[in-house]
Amino acid sequence: MFRRVVIVGASAAGLTTAEALRRRGYDGTLTLVGDEPHAPYDRPPLSKQVLAGKWEPHKVVLRDDKALDDLGVELLLGHAADGLDTLGRRVLLAGGGTVDYDALVIATGVVPRRLLDTDLIGVHHLRTLDDALALRAQLLERPEQLVVVGAGFLGAEVAAVAREMGLDVTLVDPLPVPMLRQFGQRIGELIAQMHRDHGVSLCLGTGVSQFNQVGGRVTAVELADGSTIDADLVLVAVGAAPATGWLVGSGLSLQDGVECDARCQAGPGIYAAGDVASWYNPHFGVRMRLEHRMNATEQAIAVAGNLLGDDEPFAPVPYFWTDQYDTKIQAYGVFHPDAEFQLLSGDPSERRFTATYSKSGTVTGVLGWNSPRELLTLRQLVIDRTPLTSITAVG
Repeated sequence: MFRRVVIVGASAAGLTTAEALRRRGYDGTLTLVGDEPHAPYDRPPLSKQVLAGKWEPHKVVLRDDKALDDLGVELLLGHAADGLDTLGRRVLLAGGGTVDYDALVIATGVVPRRLLDTDLIGVHHLRTLDDALALRAQLLERPEQLVVVGAGFLGAEVAAVAREMGLDVTLVDPLPVPMLRQFGQRIGELIAQMHRDHGVSLCLGTGVSQFNQVGGRVTAVELADGSTIDADLVLVAVGAAPATGWLVGSGLSLQDGVECDARCQAGPGIYAAGDVASWYNPHFGVRMRLEHRMNATEQAIAVAGNLLGDDEPFAPVPYFWTDQYDTKIQAYGVFHPDAEFQLLSGDPSERRFTATYSKSGTVTGVLGWNSPRELLTLRQLVIDRTPLTSITAVG
């Protein structure tokens, strides 16, 4: 039995790992290391309720001080991990200091990808609570034009929030439709139309060549097609990279995140959970890394179990969602770029429907547009690897 478990990343995955260990009866030492000064908090509301000013920061905190005290965990907040000595079994901290471990859980998440390596005033990224509060403060100053670069989950959600605040918003992406990588062409077209219906200007199929500035403050976004969009506020949401810089030289495989086996183990006594973890999912027969809130919780519970000897593969059916305006899009499974889309029920023109995604004749994913109840039952199609030929669809 491991007597000293260190969890690097005071995230949802990190906290859940600690809680799952305690629930299973682990009574050894638990240390939770986080680079932010805040207690563990939830990230999905940052781009929605917090950004819109509907929630104050305390509402995203996952556990209050008493719950954290009762958990019996040593919190090292505001301490970034700076290296890992796997032979000596110790985590090196920025600014000096080390934390010894018998077992280590890596839950450091991701960091935003930067664009053009700029630090101009008015150009923002959104990952942390402090990022969200800084962007919210700028939105409340009523900028004349917000440009959101990147039409994935984060960019599309922020564009929706800003439009609901009454701001002029332009959404830019080099792909032909929003959220193409997540849901494919047909759903992307519906998302594009939804944003147009709410007054968002879309500049799709072209990237950003540079940010124009005066006195260190952004004034415009110049696009690759030669056009220019005036902007006094910009959000760059062009994806994220696994936060593995501190692990370089550790001997761990860092191909796309921390590379783990099917049991989420990256090395002797070392596991990974959440956005940073890349593992082999035997249900789908592929390696995956998921930046989804539900996966952070499920994977953390699996890691805690395997630390305690369960020795079981982690084979979930991924679940994720996005809220934009009055629309909730939910999905279960894996959505391959070349998957076949098939409408299952409802009508896209009425903005309420379900659909399947299939690969090689087998259902790999199901999607619901404002159809949460129907989608819950359709999850079984993915679990059972249902042949597409056995499903009756409406179109």
